[in-house]
Amino acid sequence: MAGMNPEALVEQQLIAATQIIERQLDSEIERLDNLDSEDLDAIRRDRLVALKKRQKMKEEWIANGHSEYSELSDEKEFFEVTKKSGNVVCHFYRDQFERCKIVDKHLKILAKNHIETKFCKINGEKAPFLADRLKIRVLPTICLVKNGKTKDFIVGFTDLGNCDDFTTEVMEWRIARADVIEYNGDLLSPPSFNSKGGQNMDVQRKKTIRGGRRNDDSDSDSDY
Repeated sequence: MAGMNPEALVEQQLIAATQIIERQLDSEIERLDNLDSEDLDAIRRDRLVALKKRQKMKEEWIANGHSEYSELSDEKEFFEVTKKSGNVVCHFYRDQFERCKIVDKHLKILAKNHIETKFCKINGEKAPFLADRLKIRVLPTICLVKNGKTKDFIVGFTDLGNCDDFTTEVMEWRIARADVIEYNGDLLSPPSFNSKGGQNMDVQRKKTIRGGRRNDDSDSDSDY
């Protein structure tokens, strides 16, 4: 490849990659063509078992209040929810804060789109022990819990484009980065942050860790 210009080199690499993919597809097609009736029956049975298991899980999720964005009455209920549901998104809010109302709007939509996850909220003023334990100092804060363990926090709107008109897709993407919802998009490529195209965020920003959080969201409604 000595002396080859960069454009020709890139084109040659793309052709080589395409040929590899085509060979893989041809191999898979050939494998499927050679399946006998017993193989196909086994695939159908496995698929049916998976569908039945998924349906049972959906029924359990709905029975636990998934698909609805609900309010928790107290701290005890928070712990009960995190025991019953493997994935929990909990918004710590305060009635007077406009940004908390913005969060509510997006989480109501996501609750219906992601029944695999329990979406809820709790009034921070009514949960002083929990807020202190989780070191919540800024509202709104969204606590992301998986299998009973706090995985991440979304503090204010810094991670959402640092603007008030971010899209529901941005909220969905940010929550998905904690692996508490099922997400088919690219976790390294966030959607536009707002309807105007918005600013982008460095997706390699250090994520918060369990038990603590940075308090760098100067544009939040208030310290708590």
